[in-house]
Amino acid sequence: MPSLKDLKNRIESVKNTRKITKAMQMVAAAKLRRAQEAAEQSRPYTERFNAVLGGLAASVGGSETAPKLLAGTGSDQTHLLVVMTAERGLCGGFNANIAKLARAKAAELKAEGKTVKVLTVGKKGRDAIKRELGDDFVGHVDLTEVKRVGYDDAQGIARDILVRFDAGEFDVATIFYAKFVNVVSQIPTEQQIIPAAFEAAEDGASSLYDYEPSEEALLADLLPRGVATQIFAALLENGASEQGARMSAMDNATRNAGDMIDKLTIEFNRSRQAVITNELIEIISGAEAL
Repeated sequence: MPSLKDLKNRIESVKNTRKITKAMQMVAAAKLRRAQEAAEQSRPYTERFNAVLGGLAASVGGSETAPKLLAGTGSDQTHLLVVMTAERGLCGGFNANIAKLARAKAAELKAEGKTVKVLTVGKKGRDAIKRELGDDFVGHVDLTEVKRVGYDDAQGIARDILVRFDAGEFDVATIFYAKFVNVVSQIPTEQQIIPAAFEAAEDGASSLYDYEPSEEALLADLLPRGVATQIFAALLENGASEQGARMSAMDNATRNAGDMIDKLTIEFNRSRQAVITNELIEIISGAEAL
């Protein structure tokens, strides 16, 4: 049974931990608001941009002059998995869920006899999957020094992927990230970005336009931007999801610390009462002996 001093020290330690988790929760809440606004503001542009590209892609169809980013290499033997996670932990299952989805996809592809290559964005994703997929790593993007993710960061990642694609290093590229829903819900998502898989506009607006230059020329210019746009949208979704998951995790940690303090306080009071009772018994016994 721990002594009174041990219990008192442990209570103080848990109280200090609760202060830290409470502060981290408040910081995450402040960051979440900005990250959520950025993610939500990017969605209309991304959806409309993809709709325009979808209309152009539908008009081009299976044309022999279709850009390589749309038509692909004609093979799906080599897959590049771009795993996008956070640079920091203490955010619940956010990083683990994305890594789990990527590992499952890699296992599925390998079971089909495909070749898998992994590019990680965020060191937590690299740490989570390097044990199983360490031999498949081809690169890592470190955003530790980036205070606020911008479009330039997405362009840098997209440029790296496009260079690898032009060099023939892979046939299909898929990004993995968490789509933000709310503070307690972030959905691990996989999205194919190469070859481009855009959905045509449902309203058929693309048929009302004549494009100059040709659709193929426009696609050749817009598709690389489309890759960067999708990556940027994924980074923003990840940013909001990370802060939401951290806020929720720190709130749970704060509550758990409070429950532990209550239990330890009860144990401390009982132990102290037992010590006092024993001392009283010893005094009374000594007095009776005299």
